[in-house]
Amino acid sequence: MTRRPRRNRKSEVIRNLVQENSVIVNDLIFPIFVIEGQNQAVEIASMPGIYRYSTDRMLDEIAACVDLGLKAFAPFPVISEGKKDRFATESFNPENLFVKFIAEVKRNFPDVVLMTDVAMDPYSSDGHDGIVDNGEILNDATLEILAKMALAQARAGADIIGPSDMMDGRVGFLRNYLDSNGFQNVAIMSYTAKYASAFYGPFRDALDSAPKFGDKKTYQMNPANSREALLEAELDTMEGADYLMVKPGLPYLDIVKSLRDHSHLPIAVYNISGEYAMVKAAAQNGWIDGERAMSEILLSFKRAGADIILTYFSKEYAQLLKR
Repeated sequence: MTRRPRRNRKSEVIRNLVQENSVIVNDLIFPIFVIEGQNQAVEIASMPGIYRYSTDRMLDEIAACVDLGLKAFAPFPVISEGKKDRFATESFNPENLFVKFIAEVKRNFPDVVLMTDVAMDPYSSDGHDGIVDNGEILNDATLEILAKMALAQARAGADIIGPSDMMDGRVGFLRNYLDSNGFQNVAIMSYTAKYASAFYGPFRDALDSAPKFGDKKTYQMNPANSREALLEAELDTMEGADYLMVKPGLPYLDIVKSLRDHSHLPIAVYNISGEYAMVKAAAQNGWIDGERAMSEILLSFKRAGADIILTYFSKEYAQLLKR
């Protein structure tokens, strides 16, 4: 045999020399959850190790993450039921929890990047990402609310807007609205291929934002479809998206690869709550090595072509790299 691939595997140093992909802290965005109150730290039962923090405690958490090299965060607000209505009016209240949180983070950590979520479901009494009328999700009317929400976040200091609603035309609508209000430098990371997945459960626990009826299949994508993701990517690109995202991650690595092959925009992938919870549950039961599984999963995203990884493992992985 003249070709023996094992020669390139015979020692750790050689394996490191020929390693094709790696994950560093600069690749990561850490999703975090903010709640009302003071001195609050509430662990999410279905996401071991992940907490909902009040703003004061979240500032301490961000400081600890910055010390580890993490500087990009995707915050999500937990809104009390009494502030929710069918038009999500709390979402663009300039004094709401989320807007004040964004401003407070940017005051304390001006170099930190915040990618903020634009969708109605945390603020909606219906738990859906759009206005509901007789059981139907109204696409175009929803865009007006999303635009007001995005503008409120931009004014507070958001660096990247993340529309996660999957309404048609929302990237172009938000781009035009932000530009016309002087926020041309606020970027848009579109949830381009967001699938109607079974893996969102722990996230909805964290936000108390599950739909009050029905499901999200009329606006989130069918898990059976891949070519449709290319259509969504083409539209988002034409409408002015700065980044394209695939969500969830692990069951959709083929979609990450497809977008990478067809687009020159940065590709992000969201390693979501259910994927995180599965690893944690298996590790707690002694069925797998949790750290090795975490590292292998993150590598799989880079191998598939992702430039950016949103993951609840961000802090844990950063701690691992520091050892």
